[in-house]
Amino acid sequence: MVDLISTTPPKSATDLFSDPLDSHPLWFKPTLFLSPDFDSEPYISELRTFVPFDTLRSELQSHLSSLNHELIDLINRDYTDFVNLSTKLVDVDAAVVRMRAPLLELREKIQGFRTAVENLLVALRNGLRQRSEAAAAREVLELLLDTFHVVSKVEKLIKELPSVPSDWSNGDMNLIEKNALSNGTSLQHAENGTNLRETQSMLLERIASEMNRLKFYIAHAQNLPFIQNMEKRIQSASLLLDGSLGHCFVDGLENRDANTIYNCLRAYAAVDNTGSAEEIFRTTIVALLIQKIIPHKLSGVVVGSSGDELEDDYKQIKDCIEKDCKFLLEISSTENSGLHVFDFLANSILKEVLSAIQKGKPGAFSPGRPTEFLKNYKSSLDFLAHLEGYCPSGAAVVKFRAEPVYVEFMKQWNIGVYFSLRFQEIAGSLDSALTLPSLVPVHSSHSDENSQDLTLKQSITLLESLRSCWTEDVLLISCSDKFLRLSLQLLSRYASWLSFGLAARKKGSASSNAGCEWAISASPDDFVYIIHDINWLAKEICGDYLEGVLKLLSTCSTEVLDLVKKSISQAGKSLSDSLPSVINTIIEAVVDKSVEDLRQLKGITATYRMTNKPLPVRHSPYVAGILRPLKAFLDGEQATTYLTNDAKNNLLFGAATEITGRYYELAADLVSVARKTESSLQRIRQGAQRRAGASSDVSDNNVSDTDKICMQLFLDIQEYGRNLAALGVEAANIPAYRSLWQCVAPPDRQSVVNY
Repeated sequence: MVDLISTTPPKSATDLFSDPLDSHPLWFKPTLFLSPDFDSEPYISELRTFVPFDTLRSELQSHLSSLNHELIDLINRDYTDFVNLSTKLVDVDAAVVRMRAPLLELREKIQGFRTAVENLLVALRNGLRQRSEAAAAREVLELLLDTFHVVSKVEKLIKELPSVPSDWSNGDMNLIEKNALSNGTSLQHAENGTNLRETQSMLLERIASEMNRLKFYIAHAQNLPFIQNMEKRIQSASLLLDGSLGHCFVDGLENRDANTIYNCLRAYAAVDNTGSAEEIFRTTIVALLIQKIIPHKLSGVVVGSSGDELEDDYKQIKDCIEKDCKFLLEISSTENSGLHVFDFLANSILKEVLSAIQKGKPGAFSPGRPTEFLKNYKSSLDFLAHLEGYCPSGAAVVKFRAEPVYVEFMKQWNIGVYFSLRFQEIAGSLDSALTLPSLVPVHSSHSDENSQDLTLKQSITLLESLRSCWTEDVLLISCSDKFLRLSLQLLSRYASWLSFGLAARKKGSASSNAGCEWAISASPDDFVYIIHDINWLAKEICGDYLEGVLKLLSTCSTEVLDLVKKSISQAGKSLSDSLPSVINTIIEAVVDKSVEDLRQLKGITATYRMTNKPLPVRHSPYVAGILRPLKAFLDGEQATTYLTNDAKNNLLFGAATEITGRYYELAADLVSVARKTESSLQRIRQGAQRRAGASSDVSDNNVSDTDKICMQLFLDIQEYGRNLAALGVEAANIPAYRSLWQCVAPPDRQSVVNY
């Protein structure tokens, strides 16, 4: 049938001029219907995403019609075969009856066999369940029997221990013989030369091993009544073991019996009770040693102390550890011994040291006295490093630092409060110096020898504060980032003090910024001190100071060191950047004094206006005073002592340029007014002569008042140029001087500046 259906029917007569009957859109694939896993719902859902429902229905109906047509054509084509097929099916019912009988018989046999198998399977499962229950019961029974045997064995071994723990310290043969009656093993060890203490420790280790085994059993059967009934026996045995083991361990510590201590430690490790061994060692050995070094009562009241310093105490404690504790530390660090679970360094030694300091010297942890606090803190770090030296490996060091006692010990040192106090101390000192109402020059003989090249108290205090941040008695390497930030803040505070002061001076009032009074009252000579100190500080900060800081931080990474170097260098450069402002302030002060003499040139107008004075032949007296303030400043003690040649030249040229500019402004204004006045007077005179009918009889040889004024100014600026040359300034290089020359020079002299 499949072959017949898949055969394409021939085209009918109606298909000559249209698509064949099996023509379909590209999205419609009839072959998918023949797929074994074809599902109509996903197929329709997928097509509906891009094909309208009506179109899909129409196409399916068309396909159905095509199939029906094809089926009819197929039947019509093979009709004879279909008819013959029905005629050949003779006596089908009888054949079916003959075939049904054996099939029914086979079904009955299979059903019976299946029932038997199911019964066997049920029986087998019941047997397996019973077997599993029996095995579990047997396991529990064996566990209970083992528990009972272990408890009995522990009790028997405990009875073999000495009845009087204090007798353990005496290992004579009488005691050995006494215990040999009940313990043949003890006698055998005694005969072999093994002392009683070691024998007992070995027995305790054996008991501890059994107790560990007993704990395992109890953990797996703790809810059973049998175990609950044995709890008192187990608890009693555990208490006896702890007491006996403790006494034996103390006896071994007092006699420094390495074998006994080793066996006891293995016993403690077996019962997972390391804390008891650590506590016994602390109270028996360590506490007595520390009590002698740092006396204190159990109540915590100090019974006697020579102060809160810990350095000497730590030295004595180190000696005691080396002398009286090292033997136990070596035993507990024995390789492949399993004793690495003990941490006597932290839970015995450090714990007792911390307790003794808290009770005997509580002030040692107080940051209220920063110097003593820092000394004690550094001594404590050195002590911890000494303890870490007893650790056999790097992993042991990490474990030691992670112990709660170690963490608690470090918490006692409040580094944050210490830095806050140092910050207030250092920053407060500088702030007090910068809030003084005036600059305070300090002679070298009275200043600190490390700052003897500085001249102002404010600058000296800054340098001292900067150095204090990195001195041995102040710096904490763990707080180096904070001290670096404090150093940069100090430099910023000094730079702000300087810039605000200069701004207030330029404004003429210090009311807006407190602490700027010094700049209002400062003289140009005082600013010379500032220039010198800024140069010196910038050189020092970017030089020796920076090298010292980098040396202290040499253990840091290269990236960190680069950042530190960059930040400090930038801070030092910021000080140098303020130098032009200081120089301008000096220039303004000198120029203001010079302008007082320059204003006298206004008298030239009164000298030559409406007078018959001849042309001037020499300069005015005021010219000599114009540059006098500048020369006096440059020749002063402060400038000659503290200013460099470059600074002098910059200041000289800047002041000369500014003074010349003021000179030009006043002279140009004077000439302009004179010419305007003369022009007005000339018009008035000419008008009067025309009204009187007189002819103008003005001689060309007459010299006007404006010409006389200009000549006087010309003579004055020539003298002024010579005075500038005497100071070392070429007047022709100053643009304002050339403009002034062009303004007052005669027409035949304007082309060349020659004075």
